[in-house]
Amino acid sequence: MPSGNEWVFDVTESEFDEKVVKKSNDLPVVVDFWAPWCGPCQELAPILERMVAERAGSVLLAKVNTDAEQNLAGQFGIAGIPFVLAYRKGRPVLQFEGLLPDAQLTEFFERLKPTEAELNIETAMAIEKSNPAQAEQKYRLALKNEPNQELAIVGLARVLIQQQNESEAADLLERIGPHGEFGAEAEKLRAMLWLREKTKELPDEEALQKKVHANPNDAQALFQLGCVRAAGGKTTEALENLYQAGLLDRKLVAKDVKETMVKIFFIVGARSELADTYRDKLTSLLY
Repeated sequence: MPSGNEWVFDVTESEFDEKVVKKSNDLPVVVDFWAPWCGPCQELAPILERMVAERAGSVLLAKVNTDAEQNLAGQFGIAGIPFVLAYRKGRPVLQFEGLLPDAQLTEFFERLKPTEAELNIETAMAIEKSNPAQAEQKYRLALKNEPNQELAIVGLARVLIQQQNESEAADLLERIGPHGEFGAEAEKLRAMLWLREKTKELPDEEALQKKVHANPNDAQALFQLGCVRAAGGKTTEALENLYQAGLLDRKLVAKDVKETMVKIFFIVGARSELADTYRDKLTSLLY
């Protein structure tokens, strides 16, 4: 079903993830499942294309010919067409089957618009590093409108940590569980807070480096240096310091070295290459 509309395109099974799922992180993507023999599909298509054109690039329309893409249609369990599915931020959010009146179709498209909270979050994320104070305000506005918006919760916690406001950040993160879409990010931020608390009373990196240089076999100094470096974002050096401390003093391994390394794994990514490497090294210390 060809279209002269620049915001309308055909999509196949192999392209679906790239052109629909991933693209929907930037713009909402409406997917029209149709077939050449389907009369209602032929009626709905120009209406959808017109409504997409009226929105001038704020939403895209992907068209799936179910005759040609039977596997893709089967994945969605489509029993009747036309079937329309809308994606936002990588997830399906709205759907309908059949031919709807213009008023209901307009409402469908209106519901795809970002909320005020989402707009504030987008702005906050763009300026987190350059203007954390302004980003904080935007995140707080988002949470005022949508108190359970987890993206805003972790964003605000991230900014507060950046501004040394650990107490409020910790309170916010209590609202996010270890699982779910933002669980990993929340665990990372909690690990950062844990490291800051653990190193609050320790000497600074330079002093600990001098101590280790004076006595390379000082396992406690090596361990503390690893903690301080981890809190300062030097995760690779930190993990090596902790590993070396464990080699020197196995009594440190079971609790202190293990606990600190695990926190760093959350920060660098639990399944990252760095975490995998040092997880194996930690295992060798434990057994």
